[in-house]
Amino acid sequence: MAASDTTTLTVTARTASGSRAARRARRDGHVLGTVYGSAADAVAFVADSREVQHALASGGAVIDLSVDGGKGEPVVLKDEQRDPVRGDLMHLDLLRVDLTVAIEATTILDLHGADEAPGIKDGGVLDQITREINIEALPSEIPETIEHDVSGMEMNDTIFLSAIEAPPGVKILDDLDETVVATLSPPRVEEEPEEIETETELIGEDGEPIEAPEGDGEDSADGSDADAGTGDSDSE
Repeated sequence: MAASDTTTLTVTARTASGSRAARRARRDGHVLGTVYGSAADAVAFVADSREVQHALASGGAVIDLSVDGGKGEPVVLKDEQRDPVRGDLMHLDLLRVDLTVAIEATTILDLHGADEAPGIKDGGVLDQITREINIEALPSEIPETIEHDVSGMEMNDTIFLSAIEAPPGVKILDDLDETVVATLSPPRVEEEPEEIETETELIGEDGEPIEAPEGDGEDSADGSDADAGTGDSDSE
């Protein structure tokens, strides 16, 4: 379902630059960002992190951005940077758009119905290979997700992108016939390791193996005992 509603986000143009000012802003609960595109100049801004999170989570692909209380302009999220440890939003790039002109974007591919698939019921394993796809659509018609039903998948089935039905007005840009979306494979069976027979070799001073003499110490001892026994018998 395309998100046609817009969310308003008010930001403040940022004049201070440098890593020290950026750290101070983030410490005060703000997110840094840049808006660019169209014929206007790029503008660096700072915004309240809670308001930014609300705008991004509202479900609308288009955000009505107001800088310093000025007239709002439609923008879409182009990129975001998050803290690699905490996951906090640190910076976002917003792109000005014309609501009447289609743009390229990415969206999530959501597979559902796996529990009902015959291959899953037979113990198969579903592996989703492609989770994001590139699309083209009007800014207000960019879907949050594109869903596909996999409840009919059998064992050893493979789904290609050509099987995915895009919503009206949305064009899939990736290779439809070559892009694998998901596979359903038999359960993986772990093979028991083969027993490996090892032989003990005698190693000489030069590191080369030495052939063991025929017969071992026990055979010699047995032979000696046998000889000794024979000698006793003769003496008797």
